[in-house]
Amino acid sequence: MATDHRDLDVLVIGELNCDLILRGDVTPAFGQVEKLIDIADLTIGSSSAIFACGAARLGLRVGFIGKVGDDTFGRFMVDALRGYGIDTGGIVVDPVVKTGLTVILSRGNDRAILTYLGSIAALRPEEVDRTALARARHLHLGSYFLLDALRPAVPELYAQAKASGLSTSLDTNYDPRETWDGGLDAVLAHTDVFLPNAAELLAITRTAEIETGLAALRGRIPTIAVKLGGEGSRAVQGERDERAGIVPVELVDTTGAGDSFDAGFVYGYLAGWDLARTLRFAGTCGSLSTRAAGGTAAQATLAEALAYV
Repeated sequence: MATDHRDLDVLVIGELNCDLILRGDVTPAFGQVEKLIDIADLTIGSSSAIFACGAARLGLRVGFIGKVGDDTFGRFMVDALRGYGIDTGGIVVDPVVKTGLTVILSRGNDRAILTYLGSIAALRPEEVDRTALARARHLHLGSYFLLDALRPAVPELYAQAKASGLSTSLDTNYDPRETWDGGLDAVLAHTDVFLPNAAELLAITRTAEIETGLAALRGRIPTIAVKLGGEGSRAVQGERDERAGIVPVELVDTTGAGDSFDAGFVYGYLAGWDLARTLRFAGTCGSLSTRAAGGTAAQATLAEALAYV
């Protein structure tokens, strides 16, 4: 999938944090109440990193730009990405901040999430290596609402990527402040592929139905793919409107399923597949990733996902 001088298929800009995933049928309670869980796993976390690992697992050449602290969690994340063959040269190690951490209490298809931002919110515009754009075919950014220091510069960064010949994709993820703005319109003006889930689409468009939310964005963004959880997914592109179901698997943990979906969708998009095939492939990648705890342990290889498609 190489073209001209570009040695990266996808350049990812985003957050880096570990996930501590706890599983068990319990509800935390204050008052020093101790409850027992079934399993605890420390895994690769963050939407952007899970996307990057999923894309690399499918065979794409991936580079990453982000920030970690000079600590155990930061070293864990950088080493883990390198293990997937991801170019980590754009990751800044900052001794002044601590690496972010997310604690997830997982119950099958639902999760409760607590996140310490730390280095996630600290990546500054001047720390983004703009020369990396010339090496890539596509730019993807995740967790837009968590990138506090970088967020004001994202519209200009996307405009530069487009001017440099890259296609672009965006997964905002949830906005913990629930403002659903933060200059997002200026980013979407330079976005080729928008990848929200249903709740994010409705919140961003201030609408109550998927149909209305898609209509609000359809003329502004060339391709929109919406993750609908157990109902599958839907994508629109010009006059095309496609739907896809999920692949039945023994569900263990839904952490990162949407990010694996994103990786599959971007793979199909870069491969030049039609919308229906791309959506089915993305849904397959998302479904298969739920077979193990964490976002990356069960991510599909290209051959595995194609077998289902």
